[in-house]
Amino acid sequence: MTERTSPIARPAAKQGRKFGLRTWATPVTIGSSLLMAVSGVLMFFDVVPGYLVFAHEWFSWIFLAGIGGHIAANLKPLAKHLQSNWGRGSVVVFGLLLVASTYSFGLITAPQLKWPISQALIAAPLSALADVTQTAPSTLVEGLAAHGIAASPGDSIEKLAAAHDMDEFHILGLIFLRK
Repeated sequence: MTERTSPIARPAAKQGRKFGLRTWATPVTIGSSLLMAVSGVLMFFDVVPGYLVFAHEWFSWIFLAGIGGHIAANLKPLAKHLQSNWGRGSVVVFGLLLVASTYSFGLITAPQLKWPISQALIAAPLSALADVTQTAPSTLVEGLAAHGIAASPGDSIEKLAAAHDMDEFHILGLIFLRK
């Protein structure tokens, strides 16, 4: 009677293999793909709790490292795939989509507005922010004082952040999110 082995069982020689590209590249690519996909879908639907955007943006570097390792580990199959019409076609299509995505075609998009609006709010005096938030300037100043930030209606978030060694967006969040 012959001994049967499970089709899933690995040969003994492969169990003790070295830590190489294939050992880490595929799991990193799969894990980071899941993170990018889920966080990207949530961002698409404007569900952005906590550090979701931060995780999506910064973990994309881990995704790129995984992709780089995965490509290096599978260079021959990739080269063979790129010899096919489907392989070349997919590179051309996604390359064109990437180039097209860098143009706004005359439209103003929300991401384009993010930094100019943020900078204007950070440079504006608290009295102007009180108007924007429909809050009395004294209420806004008292709210900041409750968080240990001494301010006056003429101060800007930029000035307060520098004076209190704080992140400008943290103070902006205290004003707009009122937490």
